[in-house]
Amino acid sequence: MLSKCILVVDDDKMNLMRTKKILEKTYAVLLAESGEAALSKLKTRKVDLVLLDIAMPSMSGIETFEHMKEIPIDVPVIFLTASGDADDVMRAIELGAVNYLKKPFYPQELLKRVAKELDLK
Repeated sequence: MLSKCILVVDDDKMNLMRTKKILEKTYAVLLAESGEAALSKLKTRKVDLVLLDIAMPSMSGIETFEHMKEIPIDVPVIFLTASGDADDVMRAIELGAVNYLKKPFYPQELLKRVAKELDLK
């Protein structure tokens, strides 16, 4: 059986590699270093969940999420945020994010939240 596919979007290569390492034992993992790259992948690949960094240079995670809704791509999104800015988190939840995780996060916490969303499907 094919494992579920998770798209991890973060402009920080170290964060991408760390997150991939945590997830790849259980899931297929796609990486994108920008919102634009993420949208491009989402148009061509079936993805079961998106882990989306909020603070990225050219297109924020919030903007990326808004574009996903326009396409429309209906995939659960868990935001990853270093800022913990309540406004960002509230905006993400208002847009329909299923959860968020403050960076740096514990591997077990990431796996728990991802499994919770994917097991709902």
